[in-house]
Amino acid sequence: MARSLTLELARVTERAAIAAARLRGQGREKEADQAAVDAMRLELNLLPIDGTVVIGEGERDNAPMLYIGERLGTGDGPKVDIAVDPLEGTTLCAKDMPGAIAVTALAEAGSLLAAPDVYMQKIAIGPGYPAGLVDLDASPADNIGALARHKGVDPAQITAIILDRPRHMQLVAAVRETGAGIRLISDGDIAGIIHTANADATGADIYLGIGAAPEGVIAAGVLRCIGGHMQGRLILDSHDKRERAARMGISDPNRKYELHDMARGDVIVAATGVTDGALLRGVRFRPGLIETETVVYRSASGTVRRMLCEHRLLGDV
Repeated sequence: MARSLTLELARVTERAAIAAARLRGQGREKEADQAAVDAMRLELNLLPIDGTVVIGEGERDNAPMLYIGERLGTGDGPKVDIAVDPLEGTTLCAKDMPGAIAVTALAEAGSLLAAPDVYMQKIAIGPGYPAGLVDLDASPADNIGALARHKGVDPAQITAIILDRPRHMQLVAAVRETGAGIRLISDGDIAGIIHTANADATGADIYLGIGAAPEGVIAAGVLRCIGGHMQGRLILDSHDKRERAARMGISDPNRKYELHDMARGDVIVAATGVTDGALLRGVRFRPGLIETETVVYRSASGTVRRMLCEHRLLGDV
């Protein structure tokens, strides 16, 4: 993929973030999400790529735009997989709470796991650890203990990020029994997983729990760029979900996916803040200009670019 796509992808998430931010705090989740989808689709179609959405807003019948299988781009460039989350944290945006972001990933064709819009069991840690140190099938006590021993600290000095959901009650209890701390997040598990890749700054050592599969694949794309370890397993607990997965080429419904199974090859991921958060500053509307903060990751170069942008005289953005 051309190096220029690294910066051009930032424009995609900036446009989506600005569109969603116009509805911040208004309690209109669906409208904010649709605004981000429309803006992101418009900008993706301007990129010099022959792209196919593999992680989108849903299958064709349920998503009018950015559906799985949709073709995007001018068609003149490289064949790429596209993964999108136009507004991660729709509730966060609707309530003007911290952490809503717009995210897009590009990868060489066939490089991203084409996952249906179902739940995924996930575990993730940052770089600098040996492969296999933590495992999706190990108990929370074993994973926390292994991480603590490798770091040479007491389990009480380990912090786990977990989505604050009723389904995680037993997981939360098991982690607390180890003495480890827990940072409960209301939404935004892409950012939650990214935080584990910079534990010294964020204080987040491990991500545990069940979240959406599309977000899991995008997060794997980020770790592919900046380092870390991640495993995931799709939760295909109904006949319908297993059939949907089979149509997307998933033959083993119980497979445990490693990081390289979810994202490999050259991957570029861009994220722009919608609301202020630990990862990114939210969109600012000023007289005559709009300010955004974006981070772009690329695996081929191992670079992380942070961009503060002033959009002047762009009333159509």
